[in-house]
Amino acid sequence: MSKPTALPAALLARQHEITADFLREIDRHLADIVAGRATEMFEIRDFAGILCIHPTHLSNTIKLATGHAPCYFFEARIMDVSRELLRDPRRSVADIAANLTYDPSNFTKFFKRFQGCTPKQYREQVWATQRTALAEAG
Repeated sequence: MSKPTALPAALLARQHEITADFLREIDRHLADIVAGRATEMFEIRDFAGILCIHPTHLSNTIKLATGHAPCYFFEARIMDVSRELLRDPRRSVADIAANLTYDPSNFTKFFKRFQGCTPKQYREQVWATQRTALAEAG
């Protein structure tokens, strides 16, 4: 049985460059969404367009370089942003959902799928933890 051939260094470097560029564009786009500079959530093909590569090539490259599909990283970052926004007691869940281009019902479903609880339950857990920490510190 023949040994698998190693990928050329230039190809590996390009895979990592595409991956880094993709992750940077996710962060940029989500910052634009939160700030209100963008009102529609991108799809993977939109990121591919920004990077001037075919969506299939983007998907295959990210998968090869990381072992995960592009949506894994995009959804993880949306969840990071969601959790951060939910820490602000002045904002309603519906407002956060709208800010992130979701209707409240779909946002709740999306959030629960990844977090294991609803946005409201998450927020209550965070506040309970903060109250406990304040009580222990005071």
